[in-house]
Amino acid sequence: MSKIGVFVGSFNPVHEGHIKVVNYLLENNYVDKVLLLPTPNYWDKQDLIPVEDRLNMLRVYETDKIIVDDKHNDFPYTYQVLRSLKEDYDDELYLIMGADNIENFYKWRNVDEILLNKIIVLNRNNININKYLKKYPKEQFIPVTDFPFINVSSTEIRNGKFKHIHPEVIKYIKDHNLYQGE
Repeated sequence: MSKIGVFVGSFNPVHEGHIKVVNYLLENNYVDKVLLLPTPNYWDKQDLIPVEDRLNMLRVYETDKIIVDDKHNDFPYTYQVLRSLKEDYDDELYLIMGADNIENFYKWRNVDEILLNKIIVLNRNNININKYLKKYPKEQFIPVTDFPFINVSSTEIRNGKFKHIHPEVIKYIKDHNLYQGE
């Protein structure tokens, strides 16, 4: 049985910070494969470019271990994504999240169902991961405190500062006139 990391995000656009997470988890054997799964919309994010464009930019990174998932992108909530993935995969699913998400994890829809899966939490912004994990079943979480996080701003990228972004993604953005006037 494989360990499949599930990296759900807006990827608006995908950047070096996202891919560094993926490569770190693969290289350090936290997971065997990673599904990159852009969501159609987030409850707290508006004005995302179409999911098809974000899928196309993610495909720059696709390998036999990095899979761009274009079948489970219609769900507004993480528990729905995981539920649907379980129907398609017999493998162990590991939700990947940054420590900035663990602070408000208790507010997520159907947390108990999400907790049926393992959750990898990567350090970010010097957040004390263990402080927030105390209220959850310890065995469900895999804190990654030694991840060398880099701070990359998607907002800056959308505003034309193309640092930390793959040249093919830059080309895609320019060829499709994305993020104009943000």
